[in-house]
Amino acid sequence: MSIASNATTAAGSSAAPRGGPSRRTLAGALLLAGLVALALALVLLLGRAHHAPTSARSVTAATPAVATPSSGAGAHRAGGGGPAAASAKNAGHGAVAAHGAGRAGAGGATGGAVAGAGARASVAQVRDPEESRSFPLPASTRHSAASTPSVAAEAAVAPGAASDAQIRRELREEERAKAQERAALAQAVTAGSGPEGGSSVGGSGAIPIPTNVPEVVQRVIAGGNAIADFPYIWGGGHGSFVDHGYDCSGSVSYALAAGGLLSTPLVSGDLASWGQPGPGRWVTIYANAGHTFMYVDGVWFDTAGRSGPYASRWITATPPLAGYAVRHPPGL
Repeated sequence: MSIASNATTAAGSSAAPRGGPSRRTLAGALLLAGLVALALALVLLLGRAHHAPTSARSVTAATPAVATPSSGAGAHRAGGGGPAAASAKNAGHGAVAAHGAGRAGAGGATGGAVAGAGARASVAQVRDPEESRSFPLPASTRHSAASTPSVAAEAAVAPGAASDAQIRRELREEERAKAQERAALAQAVTAGSGPEGGSSVGGSGAIPIPTNVPEVVQRVIAGGNAIADFPYIWGGGHGSFVDHGYDCSGSVSYALAAGGLLSTPLVSGDLASWGQPGPGRWVTIYANAGHTFMYVDGVWFDTAGRSGPYASRWITATPPLAGYAVRHPPGL
């Protein structure tokens, strides 16, 4: 072959690759595509980890601190012993059962949390500092059992009671009628003369039921009348509304239940936080850890200050009010 032929062949072989990409170019493109695919895979993995469901994570919740109710609620009446004494009296007390079972009588050592059918034990019941003024009876003395609060309310509620709608339409006459009823009550009520200087109402111990107040208030008064002359028994009325005697919170609970305001008896410590704060228009409850009473349409309902063991719980003298939480049923 000639020199010219060799030159032509060499030129042809060197010019042939120019028609497509070089191997280096293809290798670089493949490497770049691999890096892009890897980056996309990492992005997808990170996105899934970020949106993982909460249920798969480990969550630790802090346990909230539980507040312990105070054993006292302010100063007690003179001779009551105050919060410290009330707390000391509560130490070692046992549960109070229904119908007087387990009671140790006046000055006994029974007490503590009240348990039984429908009783609530959220607040421990402590000994009433006013118990001596309520003429407690020994456990051997039995009084006839009360009827249920609803029966007492139905039996004694004033006939022809005005509805709430009628009451609202007669607001202008209300105050005048109330003044007339209070005047009649003042004539019917006579103060007692017991050894403790009690001020129980006289007569049968019941008070007139006004007709110009809401029906629920009439029923509360009827409930108070039904047990007005029952003896004081500490823990009475807590195992069941139907009992032979009632303490201060058992008495208030019974009257409120007659009005349909309670379904289970409450101890005085419970009543100190029950309902709404402040005085009510018709019913105002005063309560602390050891004692409770209430003011119903202008008349006091209290186990303390009675003129004797079977005297009325409706009293004419205003009891000391310092050291008590003031509450009222919603809307009343």
